[in-house]
Amino acid sequence: MSERSTEHATFKIERSYGASSERVYEAWADAALKARWFGPGPEHTDSMEMDFRIGGHERFAAGMSDGVTYTYNALYQDIVENERIVYTYEMHRNEDRISVSVSTVELAPTAAGTLLTYTEQGVFLDGHDTAAQREHGTRELLERIDGALQAGS
Repeated sequence: MSERSTEHATFKIERSYGASSERVYEAWADAALKARWFGPGPEHTDSMEMDFRIGGHERFAAGMSDGVTYTYNALYQDIVENERIVYTYEMHRNEDRISVSVSTVELAPTAAGTLLTYTEQGVFLDGHDTAAQREHGTRELLERIDGALQAGS
């Protein structure tokens, strides 16, 4: 067991997409489309549930090849269609809660498509995860949206 600790951090990621704000929003709102880019990948996802509405929940569990299971539980706090998504979420590694976060996705149309601004305010618990690791993983996920949108066209 790790020593008890908390690390509070905020990070922001901006990412441009060559798709409309409506299409990028759909990548977050449509369960089948989101499954193409979110999480560790379909080869590791044991279950995924999504109820995309204010007050709705999202959950996935992913069993990894090393025997570790990661569980993501989210609650949608605010949704403005094609513009903003605010949600809270917690992550577990097996039975250990590793973080609790508030995340905001903001979408703004640009001449070339959409600017997505992702902001996460998190508390990372007991050394199981760090803000730097989470930011790195989130950047990788946001990169995968392009492929999901192209595959979903």
